[in-house]
Amino acid sequence: MDRSGFVGSYRMSLNLDSGLPPVRRVPVLLPYPFPAPFDYAVPEGMDVQPGDVVLVPLNRRQEVGVVWDGPSDATVPDRKLKPLISLVDTPPMAEPLRRLVDWMASYTLTPPGEVMAMALRVVRQLPGPSTGWRRANPMPETRMTEARMQVLAALADHEPLATGDLARAAGVGAGVVRGMADRGLLIPAVLATAAPFGWPRVSDAEVRLSPEQTAVASALRAKVAAKAFSVTLLDGVTGSGKTEVYLEAIAACLRQNRQALVLLPEIALSSQWLSRFERRFGVAPAVWHSGLSSRIRRITWRAVSEGHAPVVVGARSALFLPFPDLGLVIVDEEHETSFKQEEGVVYNARDMAVVRARFCAAPAVLVSATPSLETVANVEAGRYSKLHLPSRHAGAALPSIEAIDLRETPPERGRFIAPPLVAAVHGTLERGEQAMLFLNRRGYAPLTLCRACGHRMQCPNCTAWLVEHRARRELQCHHCGHTVPIPIECPMCKAQHSLTPVGPGVERITEEATALFPDARILVMASDTMPGPDAAAEAARAIEAREVDLIIGTQIVAKGWHFPHLTLVGVVDADLGLAGGDLRASERTVQLLHQVAGRAGRAEAPGRVLLQTFSPEHPVMQALLLGDLAAFMASEAAQRRPGNWPPYGRLAALIVSAGTAASADALARDLGVAAPYGDGIQVLGPAPAPLSILRGRHRRRLLLKTRRDVAVQPLLTAWLARVKVPRDGRVDVDVDPVSFL
Repeated sequence: MDRSGFVGSYRMSLNLDSGLPPVRRVPVLLPYPFPAPFDYAVPEGMDVQPGDVVLVPLNRRQEVGVVWDGPSDATVPDRKLKPLISLVDTPPMAEPLRRLVDWMASYTLTPPGEVMAMALRVVRQLPGPSTGWRRANPMPETRMTEARMQVLAALADHEPLATGDLARAAGVGAGVVRGMADRGLLIPAVLATAAPFGWPRVSDAEVRLSPEQTAVASALRAKVAAKAFSVTLLDGVTGSGKTEVYLEAIAACLRQNRQALVLLPEIALSSQWLSRFERRFGVAPAVWHSGLSSRIRRITWRAVSEGHAPVVVGARSALFLPFPDLGLVIVDEEHETSFKQEEGVVYNARDMAVVRARFCAAPAVLVSATPSLETVANVEAGRYSKLHLPSRHAGAALPSIEAIDLRETPPERGRFIAPPLVAAVHGTLERGEQAMLFLNRRGYAPLTLCRACGHRMQCPNCTAWLVEHRARRELQCHHCGHTVPIPIECPMCKAQHSLTPVGPGVERITEEATALFPDARILVMASDTMPGPDAAAEAARAIEAREVDLIIGTQIVAKGWHFPHLTLVGVVDADLGLAGGDLRASERTVQLLHQVAGRAGRAEAPGRVLLQTFSPEHPVMQALLLGDLAAFMASEAAQRRPGNWPPYGRLAALIVSAGTAASADALARDLGVAAPYGDGIQVLGPAPAPLSILRGRHRRRLLLKTRRDVAVQPLLTAWLARVKVPRDGRVDVDVDPVSFL
């Protein structure tokens, strides 16, 4: 929105009836689910502009808000306006970020204050600038003791100094310093702070790229040099050096003294990424994710806002950092569904990264070895350009991929690793190489049931089975977090020691591998065992140092890692993920398995991948065995296009929840009756959600499906306006859903 609207709202307004002096008013957006900003009066002598962070009264408390763009509310009389309290000592929210907030709120049908809160959250915790002392000039007349002379002498060498530093330098107590300040001998002064992040070295003298990488890097540099919005898909086989290539785009951005943002789907992946960055640029970048301490978050936020954090790598929340001059946005592993935030403000960070780049007039680069069908469709439509790296770096070959048909060579009774995979792991370990077993399932077993009566242990708050975690001796719901100790007797029939685990998780595979390979040094990589980036960094170090022989992991091991001595990957259950009615089940499975297969043979030794499956003829398995992902994606597109399924149509979900099943059914039924209809518009449901109870609330779903050229937001707005939501009910909107639970 241009500034003319704000200027109009900022003009003097005169209350002719009351004869009161003119009142200046500004709209202020607050971090709450209000539908629009509130108007406040500007006190005499205070100058504010759009983006300024201000302290305002709200009911009986004080709140931090942002002076917003757009017209004021002329229906509110001047006499009802409350005045701004003060400006907050922090850089203003720049126009591109304000535009992103407004755009996201409109697109996701979220109150703008809730979106803005994600950008403002740290501001409410920011401390003021650090202050110290310098000598007064002129010096007031007062008695000068030896201690006071020592303080002045210390300041002659260096000023300003903080109270403690000054006292130590002068060899006096802190009370002497404070006493001198009380008598006017010392006056406060803001302390200079060292930049928390060094400026990266951008010389390319030591950079060694292949001819293919050089050509792609040159194309990306040209995008950065244009200082204009564009979107480029950077794809290439696993191990082709995509990271090294886009680091050259970052170098080009830094040469322009602009900032760069890199989004990663799993912050655990940042350890090896940070090492690569430091090797290339000589310094560490700023890191942003929810696991940082409050102090580090405050330091990083201010450094970003002042331009002292030239490169930020982070999770999806890094999108809302206050970059004053963002010159490049990179989304690594762009196909990852973990970029979708499912709670609170529901948005896809990949798509919002493209929007932020547009508002900053910056190029966006989407990186993946297995691009999403949405991104592929945008390339085919000409909205995105594409750069491709067809071969692995440094002459490494792609791994061979074979299927183990579990119908023909099943595991031994009570085991889950088939004999061909057991033999392959033995051979790999005997050669002194590393192997990996992959199973995308945490815990020991996904289901626990009673052998006597068949009772299944279910979460009391969700329609989900409790997962056994044997190491912790508990059953856990992976949706709400509910845990109970593993019971000795069945809660239904009271039979003693009758509960038995069904199916494998990584803990059970680890138990089996320990028995099969007793001399192997085993490392488990899962979110349970690697709770943060520090643990992931230590795991990566141990693997690279060859302190580990066999890695057992979930999807956390599937992407981004470079382990040069890893030559064998065994997928314990390649069919996992294909069941159910998820629109993207096949696409996600082929992406995940291709990514995990890509961990093998990334150096001189050839790699081998074994897929345990009951359906080697499935299109997903055939695409992997033949190495033809392009044909698979073309087939997926052909299946979705006629029915207007994404990316060739639009979807929006309404998730109804209530405290009782009857309330949820009634609200869902009302929404079904009021559903929109018309050419190219279809509403599916209402129907119980696959997780029909979540955290104690009953859930129903409706799905709006339209042609690509139909805007779903106006339809949703009108639809929701026709239905009154009771106090016990709630309707959440998910535009472009990726999960259907």
